[in-house]
Amino acid sequence: MIDAASTRAAAQRATEFFENIATSDVARLDAVYATRAYFRDPFSEVVGIPAITAVYARMFEHLDGVRFAVLETVVDAGGAVLTWDMDYRVRKWRPQEVQRIHGASHLKFSADGRIAYHRDYWDAANELYAKLPLVGPVMRYLKRRLA
Repeated sequence: MIDAASTRAAAQRATEFFENIATSDVARLDAVYATRAYFRDPFSEVVGIPAITAVYARMFEHLDGVRFAVLETVVDAGGAVLTWDMDYRVRKWRPQEVQRIHGASHLKFSADGRIAYHRDYWDAANELYAKLPLVGPVMRYLKRRLA
């Protein structure tokens, strides 16, 4: 664990990284993530820079125009939580239409300020699956029936 001031600085660096992320950044994730960093989102649970690099590479393989806007940052000595909006376009499905996911990332940092723990929280059912052409109508029907 690092102190609150160091955590604030690390959270600021992480925010700048996410808000400016580009395809070329996939090759330099070792500057952002600790060697044995843990990463989890609704689709992946991996450990280590090579596995995290593969997650980011898949994202950029399928999506265009990826942009994160960090809306709020909460920091203490134990880590940070960032709430964000991610705008993107899916290359193979309505590539001209911008989609948005609202989510949060829980981050913990190593002593050198790199991300050691990264857990994303967002609603894959409503933010992604419900928008898909075949799955979406089923998801919306189930939501109405269960509400």
